[in-house]
Amino acid sequence: MTIKMTALAAAAVVGGFAISVGTSRDADAQSRRGAVGYVQTCSQYGNGCTKAPVRRGRNGYEFRMPGGTWIRCRGSCRNSLREDSVDFWETQRENQRD
Repeated sequence: MTIKMTALAAAAVVGGFAISVGTSRDADAQSRRGAVGYVQTCSQYGNGCTKAPVRRGRNGYEFRMPGGTWIRCRGSCRNSLREDSVDFWETQRENQRD
């Protein structure tokens, strides 16, 4: 590979990285703009605490998981966030017994 081709390849990689970072920032900013507040919850089993933005969705309130997925609150957003995050596996075990 020549020096010119190496420089072009490096520029393409850096340019692609900048585009992907910019896109993820735009998505993050957009999701924060729709948030009406935050909900914080702590595990009932000692698994820690978490906080998530809440927005008004088409069918009621929704909270955002760390990966960016918005999930509808089932009754209380605080309990829904706890059951779907810090107490996920414990909630699965409890629901199997029913």
